[in-house]
Amino acid sequence: MARRGRRSRGVPWGLVILVSLCSVAIGWGLAQSRHRDTLTSHRHARLRVMPRAVQQSTPSTPRLAVVPTTAPPPTAAGTTAPETPSAIPAPSSSVRSPMPAAATGTARLAIIIDDCGQWLTTERALIALPIPLTVSIMPNAPYSSEVQRAARDAGQGIMLHLPMEPRAHLARAGGEITTAMDDATIAEQVRADLARVPLARGVNNHEGSKATADPRVMRDVAEVLAGEGRYFVDSRTTTATVAAKETAALNVPTASRNVFLDDVPTQSAIEKQLMVAAEVARAKGTAIAIGHPKETMLAALREESSRIEAQGVQFVLVQDVVQ
Repeated sequence: MARRGRRSRGVPWGLVILVSLCSVAIGWGLAQSRHRDTLTSHRHARLRVMPRAVQQSTPSTPRLAVVPTTAPPPTAAGTTAPETPSAIPAPSSSVRSPMPAAATGTARLAIIIDDCGQWLTTERALIALPIPLTVSIMPNAPYSSEVQRAARDAGQGIMLHLPMEPRAHLARAGGEITTAMDDATIAEQVRADLARVPLARGVNNHEGSKATADPRVMRDVAEVLAGEGRYFVDSRTTTATVAAKETAALNVPTASRNVFLDDVPTQSAIEKQLMVAAEVARAKGTAIAIGHPKETMLAALREESSRIEAQGVQFVLVQDVVQ
């Protein structure tokens, strides 16, 4: 009886099976949790190394566009835009070489615009250029008063463009000084012409290839200029001129034209002559160039003035270079 009782207390298989099932369920749950953690860590690792552009595409993490700081954006030509003046390329070989460093800033170029008072729109545009220049006004020109006022208000130079007798007349100008006049008549005419351009600080000759070669005529003119305290610029319309010699002899501040700018009146030709004038200024220290109120002159000065200044040549008024 006792042995049969002990057999009845055998292994409780139901409990063993239940415990085993619970262990399997718990192990499966732990494995799934570790799998989810592994997937999450892999995803985070990919995000850390993912390119910025891909990360920006995720709506949940918007980013501002990043502006590059090491180089500016390309220009239309495909090159990098300069950030500072030092990045500007050197002039091409087609641009004339700068003046020597020892002379930088000492060269001075004075531009005279002759025949003014006749083409008001062009003359006002020339006066408005951001460089010093001097307008030389005809005494009987229809807009002489307007041009004088415009030049004065802009701080530009003003001269009388004194008509003087040429060897051959194309068109006779009013107020002309001729070799047929006696001394008193010459003096009277010079004073009358000066009175018509009262803001003029100096005079240069209009034409005058005959009159400026006559010592008597030029002495008469010089005496008036000395008495009125005006300077004189010889336009040098003839190689036989004695104008500068006679005015200097009477202590009139005097200078002579170096370059004519628009004998060929195209823009390209004027630009070349401006560069010639700049070369003369660098070689001699000062230069005087004469042109006329044409649209091509206006365009050439706009195009070349900054280049000339970059080469160390300073634009000045004529009154700054006469001696």
